[in-house]
Amino acid sequence: MDTIFALASAQGKAGVAVIRLSGPQAYMAAERLAGADLPPRGMRMRSLRDAEGGRLDEGLVLTFQAPASFTGDDVVEFQIHGSTASVNAVLRSLSDMDGLRMAEPGEFTRRALENSKMDLAQVEGLADLIDAETEAQRKQAQAVLAGELGQLAERWRRDLIRAASLLEAVIDFADEEVPTDVTPEVRALVSGVMGDLEREVAGVRIAERIRTGFEVAIVGPPNAGKSTLLNVLAGREAAITSEYAGTTRDVIEVRMDLAGLPVTLLDTAGLRDTSDHVEGLGIALARKRADSADLRVFLTHDLTELGIPFQNDDIHVLPKADLRGESKNGVSGRTGQGIDRLISQISGVLSQRTTSAGIATRERHRMAMKKSLEALGEGMRVLDSGPDLYDIAAEELRTAIRALESLVGRIDVENLLDEIFASFCLGK
Repeated sequence: MDTIFALASAQGKAGVAVIRLSGPQAYMAAERLAGADLPPRGMRMRSLRDAEGGRLDEGLVLTFQAPASFTGDDVVEFQIHGSTASVNAVLRSLSDMDGLRMAEPGEFTRRALENSKMDLAQVEGLADLIDAETEAQRKQAQAVLAGELGQLAERWRRDLIRAASLLEAVIDFADEEVPTDVTPEVRALVSGVMGDLEREVAGVRIAERIRTGFEVAIVGPPNAGKSTLLNVLAGREAAITSEYAGTTRDVIEVRMDLAGLPVTLLDTAGLRDTSDHVEGLGIALARKRADSADLRVFLTHDLTELGIPFQNDDIHVLPKADLRGESKNGVSGRTGQGIDRLISQISGVLSQRTTSAGIATRERHRMAMKKSLEALGEGMRVLDSGPDLYDIAAEELRTAIRALESLVGRIDVENLLDEIFASFCLGK
């Protein structure tokens, strides 16, 4: 196995830079730079020197002996001054050593997976934590990283193995009289797992929205003040505004943190009948994005004029309240009237939806759980046909177990690994 190294902190000038090594020659490499007598696990302040004895820098050397490390291998970290020159000098000295090479993106985490320090769901949780921009994303990623999804999957797997073993015991002793009917216990175990899976599958869409962001579309007729409203919500001039109708031709997107939730606001073209071909394309796109948005803010006096059905959670506000003297349910991007109330409404609706979010956060998770559910449903159907078909029911339970094992990366995930780790940075 190669010993890998990389800058584990951000590129560029900083107060401190962290360089990480992992592999069988990590200690040897550290002692060549920092001197002998490094502890198996601990911290030392040392001067780092190159092969000719030239001083590279001074910093902390942290050592973690396998298997008690992030990767499960011997790990060493250098915490040095964060200048580009210092970092490059240490990296250059490491690259000159035989048996060491620069790590690939995500390779440290991949080794943690291969050494059973993390399961695949935790790896995905770590990737989400690195990308987290809002408090809701951080909390969700921390739950997955802490292994909560893996713990659920293990409990489901344990119950299904128990159920399958009961059926197989009946099959093994088919020629003998079995004193106990195992069907009630099997049914109770499988029903419990199915109930949990159904709730998690239903919660994946919202959990994925927390991870990737909710879309909130501002829709209304031309010149209703949609772009001005977007700008005041975003706190910057994100969209061009003018007194001329049809100024917005494309969908303008602004990403923001709203009450701890990731939200992308969409400013859309004014909805009206038009003979202008380009404006017509913008209106068609506006309708399409409004249909797919998680929430719509209708900025209009007449909801019927837009041709988009108003749904229960959608928000209706009256435009240009400063010009029309409307105080109730009116908003003005120019004066700020009603903006706080609108933000509270949007965050309230989205926060309410997050209460149904599950721990599973990705489409891959949903598909694995759905496959397990389908197998369990078929197993329950066969179970009703009696002991003669217990072998088929047991095989359906085993299919469900394999689907859950793929959820946490025990089987059938090799084709996913390159894609997952490609999103990681060097040094992680």
